[in-house]
Amino acid sequence: VPKKLVTTVSGCADDAVAGLVACNPGLRLLQGHRVVLRDDLQAVRGRVALLSGGGSGHEPAHAGYVGKGMLTGVVAGAVFASPSVGSILAAIRAVAQAGAAGILLIVKNYTGDRLNFGMALERARAEGTDVRMVVVGDDCAFTTPGKAGRRGICGTVLIHKVAGALAEAGASLDEIEKKVKAAAKVMGTLGLSLSPCSIPGSKPSFQLAEDEMELGLGIHGEAGVRRMKLLPADKAVETMLKHMTDPSSASHLSLTPGSSVVLVVNNLGGLSCLELGIVAGAAVRCLENQGIRIARALVGSFMTALEMAGVSLTLMLVDEELVKLIDAKTTAMAWPNILAGPVTTRKEEVPAPIEGPRKPQDETGIGPGTARVEQVLQRVCSTLLAIQDKLNELDRGAGDGDCGHTHAQAAQAIQEWMHSRPPPAAPAQLLSALADVLLEQMGGSSGVLYGLFLTAAAQSLRGRSGSPAWADAMDAGIEAMQRYGGAAPGDRTMLDSLFAATQALHSLRSPGADPLQVLAAAVQRAEAAAEATRHMEAGAGRASYIRSSRLEQPDPGAVAVAAVLRAVLE
Repeated sequence: VPKKLVTTVSGCADDAVAGLVACNPGLRLLQGHRVVLRDDLQAVRGRVALLSGGGSGHEPAHAGYVGKGMLTGVVAGAVFASPSVGSILAAIRAVAQAGAAGILLIVKNYTGDRLNFGMALERARAEGTDVRMVVVGDDCAFTTPGKAGRRGICGTVLIHKVAGALAEAGASLDEIEKKVKAAAKVMGTLGLSLSPCSIPGSKPSFQLAEDEMELGLGIHGEAGVRRMKLLPADKAVETMLKHMTDPSSASHLSLTPGSSVVLVVNNLGGLSCLELGIVAGAAVRCLENQGIRIARALVGSFMTALEMAGVSLTLMLVDEELVKLIDAKTTAMAWPNILAGPVTTRKEEVPAPIEGPRKPQDETGIGPGTARVEQVLQRVCSTLLAIQDKLNELDRGAGDGDCGHTHAQAAQAIQEWMHSRPPPAAPAQLLSALADVLLEQMGGSSGVLYGLFLTAAAQSLRGRSGSPAWADAMDAGIEAMQRYGGAAPGDRTMLDSLFAATQALHSLRSPGADPLQVLAAAVQRAEAAAEATRHMEAGAGRASYIRSSRLEQPDPGAVAVAAVLRAVLE
């Protein structure tokens, strides 16, 4: 039996309704019944009240559609079971006693729902209440529907909305009944699923092989009309729309080029939102290619079948009046907050921003400075290429084994960049240019970390020279790495080597310090720090997710940084 997050199997329908009511200040429960009513029931005086309902397991239907501008109340049955006559009658009496000018029951076409709502309606009429019933059957699955007729599925939500907007505007029961019946006639829905669902405490309703999908299923876990091999989303959507609009089917929806529709892309409960977005885009594209105008699109979970990993598409043919009713305001929590406007995949994209002109580089030409820079960079690149395998090996213990590869990529990118143009000799420009190269070419988080370090260091060096400026630049670089990377010294990352070298470079600030001695000390400190990471717990980076108490090897990032510093400072 599949796992469920419920408190008790027997109380799951009550608990779900109670949770929804608790979280929504606009809803209240009717004492002694699984009935949800609007909190402002007095607002129904002199207007038509709308009641709906059905089995639980279709959340947010039906209680999510109770509110100003939609339903007055709903009656919930147990999971996938029709509500009782007694509860439906109690709901009718509650709104009648609040002064409703007529009551419309909106019922999905299932035998149990028709019987129980119908029986309650007859008893309410015998008590002198003006009650009518509209039965919605929007399912396009069966090409020759049997005696039971078409099932009522997700399209019912659009009927709730149309009826609710009319009632809110003060329409009479006659007018609402007439317009709702007309809207229900120009609507169709079809489901598609990758999985069955299971009622809490029970086994799944049917089995689907790994490579199969089911077309035309209802919302109670019943199997569909056709089992097919798994299709990509765009092809699956095409198949669904073709089935829904096939003129040879008795339950088809007639679509002609130029028609306007409201589209509902409904998650049957267990599809990821990522997949739902893909299906929605495919549906809009497919309809547009057939010359259909999509006036509005609703995408989300509107009427589910527990955890079924599937989707249903609903189309309703609309004119301006119906679109206005769909657009009308409602406080119902499950109705989406959509902008009034047509839907299309053919939107003009926002033009990409134009990069501002680069600050002109200090034209130093190819002087001794440039030659020295090239020499140092060449040495750094050769070092990184030489230790590629060693770094990969170190990285396998804790990461994905690509640290050497990432650094070699950076070395090759720098070599190509130097080959294409002489590097600038001015320190700030040089570091800034190197940051650009690494951010574009290096990849991995190391690329961004080096980029952060170099960008901040370059910023600090602007318009300054001399040894103390370099000490400040190193500090600025490390500060930026820590701010965004989240690591601190001692977390067994590349920062350990950099931090040790930077501490040594602070001596450059004291007057009379011998820069060469300071640099030599910095390299030694960096190498010692890299070696010391061997005995550290990883506190940041991917290695921090590894449970082993000790990783035995030094951190590859720290080793790489120490090697780069030796190449630069030698």
